[in-house]
Amino acid sequence: MIVVMKRSATKQQLQKMVSHVESLGLKPTIIQGTERTVVAVVGDERAAANIGALESDPGVDEVLKVLAPYKLASLEVQPTPTVVTAGSLKVGGSDLGVMAGPCSVEDEEQIVASAQAVRAAGATALRGGAFKPRTSPYSFQGLKEEGLKLLAVARAETGLAIVTEVVAPEDVGLVAEYADVLQVGARNMQNYRLLEAIGKVQRAVLLKRGPSATVDEFLLAAEYVLDAGNSQVMLCERGIRTFEAHTRFTLPLATVPYLQARTHLPVVIDPSHGTGHTELVPAMARAAVAAGADGLIIEVHPQPEQALSDGYQSLSFSEFEQTMAGCRNVAQAVGKTMADTTAPCPTA
Repeated sequence: MIVVMKRSATKQQLQKMVSHVESLGLKPTIIQGTERTVVAVVGDERAAANIGALESDPGVDEVLKVLAPYKLASLEVQPTPTVVTAGSLKVGGSDLGVMAGPCSVEDEEQIVASAQAVRAAGATALRGGAFKPRTSPYSFQGLKEEGLKLLAVARAETGLAIVTEVVAPEDVGLVAEYADVLQVGARNMQNYRLLEAIGKVQRAVLLKRGPSATVDEFLLAAEYVLDAGNSQVMLCERGIRTFEAHTRFTLPLATVPYLQARTHLPVVIDPSHGTGHTELVPAMARAAVAAGADGLIIEVHPQPEQALSDGYQSLSFSEFEQTMAGCRNVAQAVGKTMADTTAPCPTA
């Protein structure tokens, strides 16, 4: 349900209505709009049967039912786009944010060089995996806390926000100490304990779609984070599993406008995992921008052929620079703004 407050509603009336919602055993979330304040009401549907009584509260204009199964993520609740800001990264609205860097943090030289290169090319955040969930237990699993420390060194050198994956609820606190954006990987999209734990910390979240998940399942996964209290959520389409074998996954760019017609959350595209082939990444990055994506996350490595993970889909520094130039041209054509990162680094 949505409780729409009158334009003339006072803070006292708003608080009284919130208290009334809580007395019904439901959870209120206040959303301040440009013209009006609304309160999203979620909880046990049996308790919601009594919500009609809220219409008589002072300051209440109307009470509306939210039709979408995802309540807080729905445009019915918040018609204006959410803009996620985390350090140097801004994603949503007219801002196109770019997160780039290696799949895995390997050593200090590699991650600092990557940070400097992607920043120079126009990225506004550094991605890099410290904890790496891999299909095989014998594959490189990441440097873990040491990797987080190296990411912090790269941030100090460049000023870039840090995006890194958290793989278990017990690791959320540790990763949040170092990261500006907590990434939930495709394997963990439906790890609800992890989503709830991430929702309780004040860090932006990049939620990747599972390879077999429907769009509704994707949005309901985001709902877990929103319901736990964290509104800074980005949705990341990274490709789904189909019968096709010419790419690692199938990257459905129709997801961008489809999601934007249903949710206020910004939509990010991952052309690296979505294709699995270096030569396809630039074209799909440009196509994602043309489709209206709010952000990109791209794998970049100093020497892709020597990368410990995902080198076959990583761009070299020069390839990333060329990709960014192409994306900037498309962004200008569709009314998106890409940040200028030509200013000197903080330590320069």
